[in-house]
Amino acid sequence: MMMSFVTRLLARSDPVLTEARLRDAAAIAAVHAASFQRGWSEEEFQRLLADRNVVAHRAMLGRTLAGFILSRLVGDEAEILSVAIAPAWRGRGFARPLLDLHLRQLAGRGARTAFLEVAEDNAPACRLYRRAGFYEVGERQGYYQGGAAALVLRRDLG
Repeated sequence: MMMSFVTRLLARSDPVLTEARLRDAAAIAAVHAASFQRGWSEEEFQRLLADRNVVAHRAMLGRTLAGFILSRLVGDEAEILSVAIAPAWRGRGFARPLLDLHLRQLAGRGARTAFLEVAEDNAPACRLYRRAGFYEVGERQGYYQGGAAALVLRRDLG
């Protein structure tokens, strides 16, 4: 009896992936703050989510925000501004479906290429992006606190 409860608890369903809304700003800010040295404020996320050129998606487990992705569209290019999975949910394969959905939505809105920056020492993120078809097109030496370079990555969408 107890074992089946634990098994069900550990075998949680996949997250539900949907468009992020303005009301998600506080939860997104909390996940961002837990994921990066300088978290963006709830107000910054409110401004981004209210911008019609920003595309945002979320991964929800029930009423819990497990992760998000946010991009800005300019012409036929998209810049992925931030991606984060809440610490409690990392390593469970949630980021790839969220990224894939987001890239499909960007392409559907006319983006032909997507760019992002990632810290060279963020191995899980680098693996995720490379497996998703991103490739390095530039580097900013010493960009991050601690001296890590920012890798500029690109993926063609069309």
